[in-house]
Amino acid sequence: MTPNFVGRLQTRIFVLAVIGVPVVLVLGFFLPVRTAPGASSSEIRADVWEAGLFTLLVVAVVGCVLWEPIYHGLQQYRWEKDWPTLFGLLTGINEGILAYLIVREIGPTPEFAKVEAGGFSLLFALVWLATWLWLNGPMRVVFIRWRFRGGRIV
Repeated sequence: MTPNFVGRLQTRIFVLAVIGVPVVLVLGFFLPVRTAPGASSSEIRADVWEAGLFTLLVVAVVGCVLWEPIYHGLQQYRWEKDWPTLFGLLTGINEGILAYLIVREIGPTPEFAKVEAGGFSLLFALVWLATWLWLNGPMRVVFIRWRFRGGRIV
């Protein structure tokens, strides 16, 4: 059985929370950032984590409200009602662009307007790759019945 609409929503939220959050927190230590005069390194890292976690929230909300209904509708025209695996990876391009535009426009603080495209792209791409790899590897082993229950976690 292929993931149904509710299963895709549950999987998106679950994977962003369980894989995405730890990846953002770990990568926050290593991402290159432009330092502001007089800012401590802990303040800078907190800004990176805040931007990363806010982006995960944007990806989860916009994904559940906009992208998943679009993907689900498009998949109804496919015989097996599912994407090839590579499409799941490539959907990160359009989701990343929209997430970047949203984060720049409605970030929680004015400092978000300074989010650089290069740093954002690197963090987003690494998180997207980590979640994609998890979904196409360990997820199928750890949650053996996940695919047979239509992608539902609960």
